[in-house]
Amino acid sequence: MPRPLIIVESPAKARTIHKLLRGKVNVQASMGHVRDLPRSQLGVDERNGFVPKYVTIRGKGEILKKLREQARKADGVYLATDPDREGEAISWHLAKSLGLDEHKPIRIEFHEVTQEAVEQALKRPRPIDDRLVEAQQARRILDRLVGYKLSPLLWRKVRRGLSAGRVQSAALRMICDREEAIAAFKPQDYWTLEAVLVLPDGTGRLTARYWSTDGKRTVLRERSQVESLLEDLRGQTFVAREVRRSRRRRNPPQPFTTSTLQQEASRRFGFPVRKTMRVAQQLYEGLDIGQEGAVGLITYMRTDSTRVAASAREQARAFLEARFGREWLGKPTAERPRPGVQDAHEAIRPTDVGREPDALEGFLNPEQLRLYRLIWERFVASQMAAVEHELTVVELEAGRHRFRATGSVLTFAGFTAVYRSESREETDAAGAEALARVETGQRLRVERLLDQKHTTQPPPRYTEASLVKALEENGIGRPSTYAPIIETVLQRGYVEREDRALKPTELGFRVVELLKKYFPDIVDPGFTADMEGHLDAVEEGRQDWQQLLTTFYGPFQVTLERAEAEIGGMEVPEEVTDLPCDKCGLPLVIRYGRFGRFLGCSGFPECRFAKPYLEPVGVSCPKCGGEIVSRRSRKGRRFYGCARYPECDFTTWQRPVARECPRCRSFLVEARGRSSGLRYVCPREDCDYQELPDLTEQEQ
Repeated sequence: MPRPLIIVESPAKARTIHKLLRGKVNVQASMGHVRDLPRSQLGVDERNGFVPKYVTIRGKGEILKKLREQARKADGVYLATDPDREGEAISWHLAKSLGLDEHKPIRIEFHEVTQEAVEQALKRPRPIDDRLVEAQQARRILDRLVGYKLSPLLWRKVRRGLSAGRVQSAALRMICDREEAIAAFKPQDYWTLEAVLVLPDGTGRLTARYWSTDGKRTVLRERSQVESLLEDLRGQTFVAREVRRSRRRRNPPQPFTTSTLQQEASRRFGFPVRKTMRVAQQLYEGLDIGQEGAVGLITYMRTDSTRVAASAREQARAFLEARFGREWLGKPTAERPRPGVQDAHEAIRPTDVGREPDALEGFLNPEQLRLYRLIWERFVASQMAAVEHELTVVELEAGRHRFRATGSVLTFAGFTAVYRSESREETDAAGAEALARVETGQRLRVERLLDQKHTTQPPPRYTEASLVKALEENGIGRPSTYAPIIETVLQRGYVEREDRALKPTELGFRVVELLKKYFPDIVDPGFTADMEGHLDAVEEGRQDWQQLLTTFYGPFQVTLERAEAEIGGMEVPEEVTDLPCDKCGLPLVIRYGRFGRFLGCSGFPECRFAKPYLEPVGVSCPKCGGEIVSRRSRKGRRFYGCARYPECDFTTWQRPVARECPRCRSFLVEARGRSSGLRYVCPREDCDYQELPDLTEQEQ
């Protein structure tokens, strides 16, 4: 008996839907896009309306042949690709390839892979949305024009094999601009002075920080100021002149968007953006969880909205009321979409709050479980009551000088009973309790005065998470593009990871330098964000896609011709080493590849010898006495190992330092904490020795 045919992108999604509908439908996978612009030519007629020339992607012919056979035997064909521009375009290409009429109701859309969602979608098929397809097509053609017109210029003027993309070039400029700001930063010293004070009855202590002198806020820039202040405070009594107490509420976080999920998974687990999206895709497409079988565990993971369906909100509130009680429920708030948000999909949330993370242990792998738990806890917390603190601020007077002590006591845990975000302030509980007992007019005894030197720090390099945040804030890219942007600049050798930070290479600087001079729009974040707005207008039917391309391409072509005539050679000089080539004896040079730096023969292409670039760290291997060098894994993560590999297999993720553990005679490694900063620790599990670097090392 003929069954309806549903076509999705991935086999995992196909298997889930097949099990959910108990074999009532035939579900097949297209394995992503089936047609695209040809790789060997521009594939766009820029003189006649930018008409694209699509070809079947290599390797997809057999898939299309099978799908055509299945479609002929089916009782109706439904295209169920992802619910976004890219998914709509895949459905359109499938319709063209299979001879389907895209104006008939052949497209179904669901935002979670559950039985109810799929069955409801089958009841509401629709034609393919031309506006979504045109928006995706305009983006694809824009990127092709920039890539295929600008990249050959870089090949001729800088180095063969380079490329320049429309969106990643703006991201690369942001990374390079940050590096220049770091290089230009001039550190300044300053001091803080704290007074450890004892309550009159001697039962508690609190710490107050110097604030002002003679009513004027003062920053201690010189050591002489500190010494003068310490002399002036000698013998002074600290008096509590003002005590202010207030209630403070901290509202729960909103459910995850793509951007905030990528940021939090990076901060909590160290997940690269690409890994977060890969695991989220698995949770969305469906996993086998025992008696329930295969089911999608989260809603669609490419979204910029925090909107939540009313049914999901009510389910979460019922769960919370049963688990905690009504007082733990937050007040329902009206959704207010942020400016620039497409709001095409809900926030990322569990498809069923009743599937608690602990119940899924044994069915999900560790990465899947960690990400699911994070999404589940964040969504549940978003429906909970605010955290409440009692905040105390004590203004203390010591002669002409003012000190200030602040602290807070938790009075209601609210959403942190489910979701702890390691936020904002870490309160000394004992000090906060002592503050709560201080009264106006009390005299406190000085136990000791602590002065400490600090140095202002340059802005930090972007991490993947902070770059995603910056891209979103600047309107560059969309949820589906953040991961590809980062992956592209890394693969091109324009950027490298260094301890999770993104550092531009010399090649990246040279490319941005050229683009800023001749193609300022391409690397201008504002221009790139404005283009995203135009693409949104195409999707909404407010702008014609061909007119958009015409407006962009005319000035771009003029600039391209001028740059071709004016730019001289900008070959990035290769860094020559004193190491000889193992094959021909010529000097080896440092080059950049997909996984970072490597050593290649200066006689290339006649001699193609290459080997990994090994950067010594100045520490001897504890196993064999060889040299420890810095390496990179296939995923680009830095680690440290013996230069004699494979004869010696010693490795460590933490950077070794040239110091010996005084307890066990092992070397020490660097460890960094958000609150503790840089420390040197012993890597041996049976040794807990650690020490702080001296002040100059910490400042560096």
